[in-house]
Amino acid sequence: MSTNREQFVVDESGNRTAVLLGIERYSELLEAQEELESIRAYDEAKASNDKAIPFAQAIKEIEGA
Repeated sequence: MSTNREQFVVDESGNRTAVLLGIERYSELLEAQEELESIRAYDEAKASNDKAIPFAQAIKEIEGA
């Protein structure tokens, strides 16, 4: 895992307006965000109490076949 050494861009008043990250850290954050989105989608699906259907059937319904 990379180090958390961020660099900040500041405006003329010294307020932080942006952050510079190493590409490795940026990639880690994107992966974590995608994982969190998947967990949230799973939780929403689980809470909906909808009946589960086979994957192939879902694809057919999505494609309108």
